[in-house]
Amino acid sequence: MKVVILGGGQVGFNIARYLSGEDNDITIVDQSAELLRRLSDSIDIQPIVGYASHPDVLEKAGLYEADLLIAVTASDEVNIVACEVANSLFKVPRKIARIRNQSYLDPNLQWMFAAQRISIDHIISPEKEIALNIGRSLSVMGAFDVKSLEGNVSAIGVRCDQPSPILNTPLKFLPTLLPNLDFMVACVYREGRFFIPSGDDKLLLDDEVYFIAHQDVIPVVMQQFYHDPDYTHTTLIVGAGSIGLALAQEMEASSHLSDIKIIERKAHRAEIVARQLRKTEILCGDALDSEILAEVNINETDTIICVTEDDKVNILTALLAKKEGAKRALILLNNMDYAPLVTSLGIDAVISPHAITVSSILKYVRQGQIRSVHSLKDGQIEIIEALATETTSVVGLPIEDIVIRGQIDVAGLYRGNQFYIRPTKTSIRVGDRLILVVAEPSVAKVERLFATRPDYL
Repeated sequence: MKVVILGGGQVGFNIARYLSGEDNDITIVDQSAELLRRLSDSIDIQPIVGYASHPDVLEKAGLYEADLLIAVTASDEVNIVACEVANSLFKVPRKIARIRNQSYLDPNLQWMFAAQRISIDHIISPEKEIALNIGRSLSVMGAFDVKSLEGNVSAIGVRCDQPSPILNTPLKFLPTLLPNLDFMVACVYREGRFFIPSGDDKLLLDDEVYFIAHQDVIPVVMQQFYHDPDYTHTTLIVGAGSIGLALAQEMEASSHLSDIKIIERKAHRAEIVARQLRKTEILCGDALDSEILAEVNINETDTIICVTEDDKVNILTALLAKKEGAKRALILLNNMDYAPLVTSLGIDAVISPHAITVSSILKYVRQGQIRSVHSLKDGQIEIIEALATETTSVVGLPIEDIVIRGQIDVAGLYRGNQFYIRPTKTSIRVGDRLILVVAEPSVAKVERLFATRPDYL
């Protein structure tokens, strides 16, 4: 697949890094020759120096042959114009744009982004995606991440920070230890490495684990990790920027959150946000001021979420809040080099805006009958939902033939109205929807399994 990426920042680089290892032809356009040189030294790309919306630059980047354009420059306007040029002049079949300014994302204006107007096939709003991601995490107390899958099934990220019977037990014995509790340990993060466990592997203290289960059993599974399954009821948001506002709006629409407060340092911004929220209390002040934290009853707060633009402010505020009695702290972190340190200091979850944006884009990049993609830890593991149709090579194969130890596992199967955790002893039928856990080197193999067979082309 020929992919042209506009913008060589962290998002553009990470998308290119994921795709370049899968036999794709990747071109990156950026104004910085030095940046492109550094990218070329680390991944296999064709670098093009130039302004990303200029037709001559796009022609040089090979848009006449491109299958996909991904516009992730720092400018919304450049991304929008580039997609329109790609459609009008080069007839690029698929175009994805990152758009951050909420003015463009007004629901009443979405008619603009249609085939006969500004032709963008998929719009990615990082602020909205981050708010949705945090909102999902809040729905499961004790989880550091929640990935919503089809049919009320979720992949839950939980840290093994408490001794429990579920630890140091071979995974193949968990069904015996926990009968009638259908869940699957999909992947484990240990000592800087993600892996897909086998039945002989054990969970250890301090592991980060993703398990897959139906929402009905998730609270019970969380109890096995000794985490309180209760919902978050009182929440403090630090920072009323576009992410903080989007998060508050998302939480106001939630049915289980009863008390939401925001601390914003800038008085003008606090006034603007106050006019847009109905159920949220807005305080103007410095969240690093212990008197402000006392005013919001931080010792009675279930969760503090720090989403300012300053990593250091987010880290220090979260640590102070935990010291003063907040039960749980989540922070936005742009520099993920800090992540191991802050989690070791007691911060419960770290949200990477770049990783969330990349994951949101990847679900539109995958080919064949792949319906959604959830990227974990910089793409080391992907949780993929895929549909078996009569045109795909996977139909008729036994489940066991797909599984590759340490590389590909089938975590779940939807067949009709039934959902099965870790299905075995069955062959794949037309209409089956599968949840697969896939290590990065095997993603291309999964795409081929769910691609249209040549005899149907």
